[in-house]
Amino acid sequence: MSEKISNPLTKYYNGKFEKQPQEAPAIQGKMQPVPDCGEESYTGSGKLTGRKALVTGGDSGIGRAAAIAYAKEGADVAINYLPFEEEDAQEVKAAIEAAGQKAVLIPGDLRDEDFTRKLVHDAAAALGGLDILVLNAGMQQAVQDIKDLTTEQIKDTFTINIISMYWTVQEALDYLPAGGSILTTTSIQSAEPSAQLLDYAATKGAITSFSKGLAAQLSEKGIRVNTVAPGPIWTPLQICGGQPQSAIPEFGQNELLKRAGQPVELAPVYVFLASDEASYVTGQVYSITGGSFFA
Repeated sequence: MSEKISNPLTKYYNGKFEKQPQEAPAIQGKMQPVPDCGEESYTGSGKLTGRKALVTGGDSGIGRAAAIAYAKEGADVAINYLPFEEEDAQEVKAAIEAAGQKAVLIPGDLRDEDFTRKLVHDAAAALGGLDILVLNAGMQQAVQDIKDLTTEQIKDTFTINIISMYWTVQEALDYLPAGGSILTTTSIQSAEPSAQLLDYAATKGAITSFSKGLAAQLSEKGIRVNTVAPGPIWTPLQICGGQPQSAIPEFGQNELLKRAGQPVELAPVYVFLASDEASYVTGQVYSITGGSFFA
């Protein structure tokens, strides 16, 4: 029997959101509505059987959706997250194990170079190898006036969002085989930067360029590199300063599909790009925006 067709306008929550401020980093389980990361809605089909994946920012939002989908596709998964996010991380661990796969939790701060480099080796040791690397962790804090944008925030945003990718990839190349895959998360902000996200948008532009350049460099090794560009996705990043609280009720409503996206809607693309089905795909930007054009 074929899968029932669904209307993209109404397939997921399409109402307005309540203002719901949390201190950064926010806990996904306390959001209303709780984002759908595929715990029940994603069904795997063995596309990643036997694979070993490390996902940064894997406790919530897009990283969580990728981690859960990978497990449901047959991969063992290690996730990195901040210690404050342990509550969310334990939920992901349970979901991975419920899919019959090994879950490895590695809390720590990607601003710390020593930790970030060690993270890769710890993940590879615990998983027994590494062939998928998803660099998804991100910091996003809206600031309306550039004069109020502190040097500390600029440095933190760049270190977490892009500089840590250099450290992670440098170590991961000790393990990634031919056929391995690196995925990064850029954003529609790379193409359409918002006025209040000057630091965040700049890092996303850097991630797009980094990913394309890295794809060119690693092509001779048989390692593919691609990046995913989400639009307005309902994640904890948005409610803890990523958007002004005044913008939360209408979040995503101005897209062509008239709603915010759910993290699970990105999961199939992260699976595809990590799988052998994407063997001829590298250096690409896959945009999942609800209608905004990435150019």
